[in-house]
Amino acid sequence: MLKQEGYDLMGAAFEVYNSLGYGMAEEIYQQSLEIELTLRKIPFQSKAELGVSYKGHPLTTTYRPDLLVFAGIVVELKAVSSLTSEHEAQIFNYLRISRKRVGYLINFGASGELEWKRFVL
Repeated sequence: MLKQEGYDLMGAAFEVYNSLGYGMAEEIYQQSLEIELTLRKIPFQSKAELGVSYKGHPLTTTYRPDLLVFAGIVVELKAVSSLTSEHEAQIFNYLRISRKRVGYLINFGASGELEWKRFVL
């Protein structure tokens, strides 16, 4: 499910990590990845607003994942020393709310290599 699209996304993420390394602010990686996706002609939306409802009633609170790539992959970016279960819960919530089936949690903050996880609901 969206495997080639995921490979394309991760190719762009690895390019950003290889160019910038680790230890910068999350927003630096976000903007750099957006440039890389644009250069590779990969369609994306930045900070797309996801509505939340309770028993059919819309809430005023919304979620904003970092990226929606290929209109089907929810992407959450981090710049932390390591991913935690809270980060995984966040991407699962985004997937449930958006009703998308594929998500990527990408951490540019890990020393030595890009840390990432793919999730499929």
